[in-house]
Amino acid sequence: MGRKIARIVLRHLDRCDRVPQHMADDAVVEMSGTDAPETVLRIYEVGYHIVPDTKEEELEKVVGGLRAEIEKASGSFIAEGAPSLMKLSYPIFLREGEKSVEYDRGYFGWIKFEAPVAIAQAIEAFLKQNKSFFRFIVFQTVREDTRAKMKAPQLREVKRTDVIKQVPKRIEETSAPVSEEELEKALQDITTE
Repeated sequence: MGRKIARIVLRHLDRCDRVPQHMADDAVVEMSGTDAPETVLRIYEVGYHIVPDTKEEELEKVVGGLRAEIEKASGSFIAEGAPSLMKLSYPIFLREGEKSVEYDRGYFGWIKFEAPVAIAQAIEAFLKQNKSFFRFIVFQTVREDTRAKMKAPQLREVKRTDVIKQVPKRIEETSAPVSEEELEKALQDITTE
């Protein structure tokens, strides 16, 4: 009727290979007939890995470029996870020129932001062109904090088959003042044995 359905395909991409269409994450955005796609705001999150060869001093510059691209598209930030070096679950091989490079570590970070619908494609294009990002994903999400909370380890009761014998408690002795003669005598008894 008066509703248009715009389809935005947000994919997890590498520079080395593309995810098949049937595996791509689809986000269907419904808009009323009067709203232009430029005016509809959505919540997005971008997760990224930065090459481990990047110096820690340069990380802020690399992430600053991504932030600038989001701001250029009139996005507003909600939350951010600073990039930190972590070991990857499996090595990632990328072609750089004529050789293949293996990454087993990377700086992982994320940014959650609110922006117009068309920003997802612009951010994806920026990340593809920037050689500092070797893996990334852009997806639509919700404003609420969705990070998993760490649970404190719970103690569980262990049943034993053998009986633990209770050791008698040590009875504290009350001591009376001791003279120096008694101490000397006790020391001589100990040393002569």
